[in-house]
Amino acid sequence: MKYTLDQGRLKQARQLRSPNFGPRPQACEPDLLVIHNISLPPGCYGGDCIERFFTNCLDWEEHPFFNEIRGVEVSTHLLIERTGALLQFVNLCERAWHAGQSCYGGRENCNDYSIGIELEGTDDEPYTDEQYEVLSAVTEVLIRHYRALDVSRIVGHSDISPGRKTDPGPAFDWVAIAVTCL
Repeated sequence: MKYTLDQGRLKQARQLRSPNFGPRPQACEPDLLVIHNISLPPGCYGGDCIERFFTNCLDWEEHPFFNEIRGVEVSTHLLIERTGALLQFVNLCERAWHAGQSCYGGRENCNDYSIGIELEGTDDEPYTDEQYEVLSAVTEVLIRHYRALDVSRIVGHSDISPGRKTDPGPAFDWVAIAVTCL
């Protein structure tokens, strides 16, 4: 599928508005792409728990794990489900709350200048072909649109928050994404 970007929105993505975002610093255009993973509950796929988490609508009593994340307000720009379905929670022109305490290349606060993409998955389970196809197509659109963004500026959450985060984990195929974006 070919994706089109219009005023910070990927037209082909299902739009769900997260309240967890803010403005980017003035004249700050994204120049870093951060790959994450998420599954809620951990290791479970499908359902709408991730959507409800990013939109502050998760029922904390629904699963024992949810008490560990109770009250956490986070978001991502994009989520790619295992089926390849693409969801957008925050306009790319805005600052999503995906990176937390982070630093890349000596620059703090990666949320200010990055785009966050969550893959439905875990560190140790292979991601699906559908996810790689969508991630590659979306990455190509982003690289064409944001001139400061290139394949060398695609990193994992573990790269910007070492010791605190491990995603996208050893199951992520960095070569596959790099080759498709060249």
